[in-house]
Amino acid sequence: MSEKITHFTERCPDSTPERRFAPVIEAIDALLAGSEEILMAAIDGRSGSGKSTLASFLLRRYPDAANLFHLDDFFPQEAQRSEERMAEIGGNLDYERFREEVLIPVWYGDPVIYRPFDCHTMRFPKDREQTISAKRLNLFEGTYSCHPYFGNPYQLRIFLTVDKETQLKRLRARVGDEGLVRFRELWIPKEEAYFERFRIMENADLVL
Repeated sequence: MSEKITHFTERCPDSTPERRFAPVIEAIDALLAGSEEILMAAIDGRSGSGKSTLASFLLRRYPDAANLFHLDDFFPQEAQRSEERMAEIGGNLDYERFREEVLIPVWYGDPVIYRPFDCHTMRFPKDREQTISAKRLNLFEGTYSCHPYFGNPYQLRIFLTVDKETQLKRLRARVGDEGLVRFRELWIPKEEAYFERFRIMENADLVL
């Protein structure tokens, strides 16, 4: 975007998606109206902040114009998870494969062909291979979507945040008490280090 636009929205329990995500709709509509080029929008932010909710809402709002790609499909492969790699800020993402298999084809308007990584089998199941045709609006949802390894391919960078109490409540509902311990001890500290080191929120166009 040519100008940085930052919105902080009040998180009201009774807020509708249209109200909560109004700044995003406004920004995307302006980008779609202002150019015929392929548009790339990153949805980064904290665990439990509503990234997937926003992405699903946008996919429903722009059903004929949008593709959605999830960063969770690019967990590091077993051979990549060395002690050195996992200690790297932002290293718990297969950013090499995401760039080559998704970002570059989208950038050139080519179809995207990839297999989501299955964390349970530690493989790329052939039966889950996806072929996604090019569309104008491309949404990249997940923490680390604004990793500096990717450069700056996006016309819109969105950051979602959440207070700690709400975050932990949502994560407990999602992964249970045992899973929450792993989030608190591992995943949340890793993402917070990434946000701070690379100033992800400060460099976003929209903050919700």
